[in-house]
Amino acid sequence: MHTRRPKLRAQIIDRESEISALDELAEGGGRKLVLLTGRRRVGKTFLLTKLWEPARTFYFTASATTPEVNRRAVVAEAAAWSGRDLRPEDHPTWRTVFRTILELAPELDAVIVLDEVQYLASDERGLLEVASELNAVWEGPLHRSGGLLLVLCGSAIRTLEALQKGGSPLYGRLAWSGALQPFDYFDAGRMVAAYDPIDRVRTYASFGGMPRYLSAVDTSRPLERNIVERILSPGGEVRLQLETALSQEEGIREFARYQGVLAATGIKRRGIGEIAAAVGHSLDGAFRRVVSNLVDMGFLEAERGFEEPGNQALRYRVADPALRMYFGLVLPNESAIASAGAQVVWRERLARQVFPAYVGQHVFEDVVRQAYLRHWEAKGIPAVARWGRWAGTDREGRDLEIDVVARLLDGRVLTGSSKMRARPSGADVLVRHLTDLQRLADSGRGWAREALAGDAPMLFASAAGFKPSFREAADDLGHPVTLWGLDDLF
Repeated sequence: MHTRRPKLRAQIIDRESEISALDELAEGGGRKLVLLTGRRRVGKTFLLTKLWEPARTFYFTASATTPEVNRRAVVAEAAAWSGRDLRPEDHPTWRTVFRTILELAPELDAVIVLDEVQYLASDERGLLEVASELNAVWEGPLHRSGGLLLVLCGSAIRTLEALQKGGSPLYGRLAWSGALQPFDYFDAGRMVAAYDPIDRVRTYASFGGMPRYLSAVDTSRPLERNIVERILSPGGEVRLQLETALSQEEGIREFARYQGVLAATGIKRRGIGEIAAAVGHSLDGAFRRVVSNLVDMGFLEAERGFEEPGNQALRYRVADPALRMYFGLVLPNESAIASAGAQVVWRERLARQVFPAYVGQHVFEDVVRQAYLRHWEAKGIPAVARWGRWAGTDREGRDLEIDVVARLLDGRVLTGSSKMRARPSGADVLVRHLTDLQRLADSGRGWAREALAGDAPMLFASAAGFKPSFREAADDLGHPVTLWGLDDLF
């Protein structure tokens, strides 16, 4: 058994399931091949460089150059790591490279990490050829007495996922595969733990769940200063990364059209026709593919109203809060920031109304959903089978929204609301919710009728807490009612 790296591992937030799986494979002996994917800045490199001690781990990151440059570079890195006389000219093919690196430290239970592995080839077809060369070595004899864990890793998610599919040379060879996801609000809050709960929510709304963006936040300074300097300012560290996030994705053509779709969506939830009209493009197959690709890449997410039929039109929104902030608040104010400065735009345009409304209307409901799914068991509340939201009109054409609605595993319907207001919620919030449910039930929404049943639970989250009138009304209602303030989320 190998020694751990407790001090470095202590720096890792979340990722418990990935650590457990990779540890078990690395310590289990034998020959194991795994695949780890995830968008740029999500923390793949941070995770893999802190799991195992350097003496048993060969780590190589391919660069966005050419396969030939990377072939020579990996041989040079292997020579430096192992102390062996390895020369690029003796490794003219990827098969010879793989044979050498898979036999590094043959007496150890070694870990070999090939990061940004998509750059080992010039395109997807080429990567399949590289995978074929790897498979030829992997399936053959290797001169080693110790175990071997080979980790293929990269940010070209769709390209690398193809390595698992039928027809790929590595199909059926993977012992494990995983996709690293951005942090939820809770783990994002752990990266800025010096802030109070409300500023942790605001940090998540501004910097999202990407560890790289969150690491730029200096918690010795007020959050507002971090937002101005890191996101609003033209040279801000996080703003520069947000501006280039899409351009760094592999295989995107017509970059301006993709960027335009995100800008047109902004902080709204929009149908595909609305998005096409906003960017001045006809709603044809090519445009639908752009939107579909953005969903596949994790830049957009698609949703329907709660329990709406499959023929109901999808609505789209920007998936990551940091990008939502950039396209919804920063980009529309770009000219004003350039002329008046980021600090002035923050103070005069965003701080008092626009930013608080953005957090309350476009992020806080996500926080409540994530909190429920994270804490339900510990808090002794019912498990959820399907979470959603509902926005539309009643039978009289009046607008209404239900931002907390879920089908529970026991079949009941959970409903409620999430409020990010400065003042505590009073009984009027509960009365309005019940009125809205009745309007929807009268309009033929069966789930709303179920939500009005006496045993249907309700959840209300209020950043400022609740007035006594709310608690009294909730006690008289008869429904199981859960009330959450900010401290309950963390």
